[in-house]
Order: sequence, then structure tokens, then C-alpha cells
Amino acid sequence: MRAERGSPDPDLVLFIILLGVLADLARELWAANEDVAQACAAHPFVRGLAEGTLPLASFRSFVAQDAYFLEAFARAYGSALARSPDRHGLEAFHALIGGVLDELKLHAAYAARWEVDLAGVGVAPATLAYTDFLLATAGLGTLGEICAAMTPCMRLYAYLGQTLLAEGAAKPSNPYREWIETYASPDFESPAATLQALLTRYAQDTPPIRHAYRRAMHLELAFFASHLAG
Repeated sequence: MRAERGSPDPDLVLFIILLGVLADLARELWAANEDVAQACAAHPFVRGLAEGTLPLASFRSFVAQDAYFLEAFARAYGSALARSPDRHGLEAFHALIGGVLDELKLHAAYAARWEVDLAGVGVAPATLAYTDFLLATAGLGTLGEICAAMTPCMRLYAYLGQTLLAEGAAKPSNPYREWIETYASPDFESPAATLQALLTRYAQDTPPIRHAYRRAMHLELAFFASHLAG
């Protein structure tokens, strides 16, 4: 139908409305899962990082398991890159893969400092549950679902780092100060925001997208809990 002179084109109005909805999708998904984010921030593992009281054995376990997880995360980025329908996605996911490789170097430095044998550590059930979910989504899901499965990790760690820094947890006396400062930094916020933008670009607000996002959030919480078991 042709619009009356002086009135907005109905198709243009619809496009603007849909654009507004999409622009808020990443933010809306985060808000819908704020309960899990707060549970992570209040978890004894994270509080131990904030207070510097986390047992060294727990942190060593975390470093080893997180290094294994990040390798799967890099592979999921590779699947996303391969499925990118445009140059924007190719460039963005390529840069994000580089960021994960840099984070793996950081874990190697942690491992050397804290005497963690990364090669000799077995995969914990919570880690395997998360990587299995991530790689299955990367192999079988849409590009939007891959983004939805990966975004919670990036956004959650940025949130935790910034929250703990704002609390004053990065004191010189805190042995986990470097961990807090790493995830609170703009260098980590930038790729987290990039991945959120990619989620917005390639995903639609559907039950599978919401399920993938929330599933990843719960797996993050279980991952923290696994390092305090026993």
C-alpha cells in the first residue's frame, strides 16, 4: 500500500520498530538472566576471589579447567566465523579468536606462577558439560544460537570483574588482584561488547536463542561451584 503524502511509509515504520527491538535483544537477554548473574557474583568462589580468601587449590583447579574450556570457546568462534554471511562477521569473529588466544596465554602465565600442570589435568564433569553444550551448538545451531551460547561467558566475566573492582577488591594485598583487573579492564569489555553486537546482528528473539543463553548462564554458575566441591 502506498503511503499518503506527508505520512511515514508503513514499511519504513515497521523496519524502525524491528530495528529497535533487535538493538535491545542482547541487553534484554542479559536482563532476563540477571538472577543468574547475581547468583554468580554472590557465589562463594567469586566472593573468595574478591576477598582474597579463595583456597589456592580451588584457583589452581579453576585455571586448569578454564584453559580447557577456552580451547573449546576458540573452536566455537571458528564455527561462527565459517558461518558468517558477511564480511563484518568474518572480521569480527577473526578478531575475537585472537582475543581468546591471548587469554590462553594469560592462563599459561597463571599456570606457571601458581604451579598448575595444564597438560596433566583431567576434564571435570562441569567443564565437560559446558564444552559439550558449546561445541554441539557450534556444530548444529544457527549463527545466532552460537552467539547466544557464547555471549554469556564474555558478558558475565566483564560484569564480575567490573563489580569486584567497584567493590575495591583489587587491593595490592589480594593474591587474585590480577584476575579482577583483567576482567574489569576495557580490553576485556571491548570483545564482550563486540560479541553482544554480533548476537544482536545475527540472532532473533526466539525460544532456542533464549534457551541457549540461559543454559550458558547456568553452566557458568555450575562451573564456579565445581571448584569448591568437596
